[in-house]
Amino acid sequence: MNDTAMTREIEAARAYEALFVPALFRQWATPLLDLARVATADRVLDVACGTGILAREARLRVAPCGLVVGLDAMAGMLEVARELAPEIVWRQGDAQKLPFDNEAFDAVLSQFGLMFFADPPAALGEMQRVLVPAGRLAVAVFDGLDGNPTYAREVALLERIAGPAAADALRAPFVLGDAAALTAMAREAGFEDVAVTTRQGIADFPSITSLLEADLRGWLPVMGVHLDEATIQQVLSEAQVELGDVIDPRGRAVFEVSAHLLSGRRG
Repeated sequence: MNDTAMTREIEAARAYEALFVPALFRQWATPLLDLARVATADRVLDVACGTGILAREARLRVAPCGLVVGLDAMAGMLEVARELAPEIVWRQGDAQKLPFDNEAFDAVLSQFGLMFFADPPAALGEMQRVLVPAGRLAVAVFDGLDGNPTYAREVALLERIAGPAAADALRAPFVLGDAAALTAMAREAGFEDVAVTTRQGIADFPSITSLLEADLRGWLPVMGVHLDEATIQQVLSEAQVELGDVIDPRGRAVFEVSAHLLSGRRG
């Protein structure tokens, strides 16, 4: 990777941490850790860790003698993760070919990453491989766009103004919305006691502009889509009307989000 590409990755990761983590992602860490029953001395792997919010929360539970490893494909995400929590082991790697020995972890977690893997069943198979017998799995994915209507409207807005590549980048997080298919995928990967629960969370952004900038300047660049400033400004302007109904009395953009929490264990 050249210096320019790395700089872009780091900038996107910083935007992701600043915009997305407090507004959307932090709230799911506790339910996932509870689902996987993460406790003192556990060895925990966070797959597709991003800037590491789930791994950081896991570290608090396994301390002082446990181990947390965060794995991500993007060097920029890991660079920011290291700055925030140097005591965690951060590894760059492919979720479909995890660079770890068999039976290396007591719990494997993944927060909103599975839907981006080229081969999700292979990734689940790898998660099963690196778990000890009776090791626990907990994975969060977004429900489909039909369960996330505010994001569905944002996708339509991007399609109209910025084109299909931008719209598809925003559709990507919602492609594993079929709970029955997700359950079947985990069972086929070898997990037992598989369950999928659908849970409502709250997205809480400082403003409509902040919500859209989180996607336009944070998420789309992560997905390789870089919009020019004129297009960004047009989207921001029209979103004030298109999504104005989610503005609360404080001026914040607040709306429900729906996610599936997948759990299972290795036999």
